[in-house]
Amino acid sequence: MPLSHDIALVLTQPDRPAGRGMKLKPSPVKEVALAHGLRVEQPVTLKEPETQAMLAEVGAEVMVVAAYGLLLPKAVLDIPARGCLNIHASLLPRWRGAAPIQRALLAGDTQTGITIMQMDVGLDTGDMLSVHPLAIAETDTAGSLHDKLAETGAAAIVETLKQLGGLLPVKQPASGVTYAHKLTKAEAEINWSLLTTEIVRAIRAYNPVPGAFTRLHGEPLKIWLASARAGSANPGEVIAADADGVVVGSGDGLVVVTQLQLAASACRHVILRRAAVAWWAWRWGSNPSSCPVR
Repeated sequence: MPLSHDIALVLTQPDRPAGRGMKLKPSPVKEVALAHGLRVEQPVTLKEPETQAMLAEVGAEVMVVAAYGLLLPKAVLDIPARGCLNIHASLLPRWRGAAPIQRALLAGDTQTGITIMQMDVGLDTGDMLSVHPLAIAETDTAGSLHDKLAETGAAAIVETLKQLGGLLPVKQPASGVTYAHKLTKAEAEINWSLLTTEIVRAIRAYNPVPGAFTRLHGEPLKIWLASARAGSANPGEVIAADADGVVVGSGDGLVVVTQLQLAASACRHVILRRAAVAWWAWRWGSNPSSCPVR
């Protein structure tokens, strides 16, 4: 990774317990920064005077923020001479907040993008320095869209920093404001009474985190991929396991589940062609209609 700017400091979240052993694990940002010999600090909060004094001592010209996870108080925003820039994963003012990628997918948006924003004390309310649209594919999950936006955002911030002195900040429109509220695990449980399109969108939006799920004979079942099919069945009723996948009734049609995972399993079962019927019969018996998912 060639560095075209002098990176004086990298801030990231403190190491968190992870994995079966709940051992402390550094963030990917920390791992990459240390691999390139960069200084790393992991403050629990940016509100402490000692942390703010440390940031001021660094003397950075600009601070770049991407999915940091901590609020930046005004005292911190005022430290860099050119302010703080945020790489935000939406076309502001649509989807201000914590989960813009997932909320865009849930809403059925066909376009999203990256906004490079001059940060202020509001929630993603700062002036825009550059905007970079990106189409959302019908097959995009939150994971795949995140990766596309990460590439777009990386290129966008490098170009913005090159032009920083000559860019004219643009205020966000007063209309079209929406908020991307933080995701909860509870909302990822599938409501089979919803429209087929809404269910399929939700499955894509919650992949990979927190993972859409349902319950089958009382056991949690993660659903990773699905598609729509014409037809009818009672919401949540499994009517077939055929060449395309496991077919479940919805509020207005059918959902074909093509990839799922038992909660206790480390692997995902890919349901394709005759394997769907074989797996379903082995796990739940030969009568699909006797297996409601709720």
